[in-house]
Amino acid sequence: MGDEESKGERLDRELMELLQELRVVLPGVQVLLAFLLTAPFQQRFAQLPGTLRNAFFASIACATVATALLIAPSAHHRLRWREGEKERLLPIANREAIWGTVFLAAAIVLALYVVTNVLFATWVAVLTAALAVAVFGWLWYALPLVGRSSSKEEDEESEPAGALDEP
Repeated sequence: MGDEESKGERLDRELMELLQELRVVLPGVQVLLAFLLTAPFQQRFAQLPGTLRNAFFASIACATVATALLIAPSAHHRLRWREGEKERLLPIANREAIWGTVFLAAAIVLALYVVTNVLFATWVAVLTAALAVAVFGWLWYALPLVGRSSSKEEDEESEPAGALDEP
C-alpha cells in the first residue's frame, strides 16, 4: 500500500509532530512564568496572607517545572542530533510533554486561585479553581482518552465490513 511509511519516516514524522505541538504550548507557559516572576514586585503582593503566598509560590514552582519539561525534548533532540536517538527520544519526550501540561495546568489553577481569592472570597476562589481543574482534566486528558477508545471501537467495527467489500 502506498500510504505505508518506513520506520525512519514514522520516527521523523512523530518527532516533528511533537516538536510542533511543543511550539504551540511553550509561549503560553513562558508568558505565565514571566508574569508570575514579576508579580511579587508589585505593591499589593506584600499584603497577601501566608496561605496565598504559599499558593503563589507553588504556582511559580509548577510553571518552572512545566517550562523545564516542555523544553526538554527540544534540548534532548539538539544534544543528540544525528545520533540515531529518535526511537529512544520519542517515548521520553512524550512523557515529558504530558507531565509538562500537568504542571502547566497546576500552575494556572494555582495562579487563578490566588487572583480570585484576592478579588473575591475564598469560597469563590476554591470553586473557581475546582472548575478549572475539571476543565483542564476534561479537555486535556479525559476527552482525548475517551476519543481514543471510541475510535478503536469504530475501527474494529468497520474492519469486518470493509473486509467483506473487498473482491
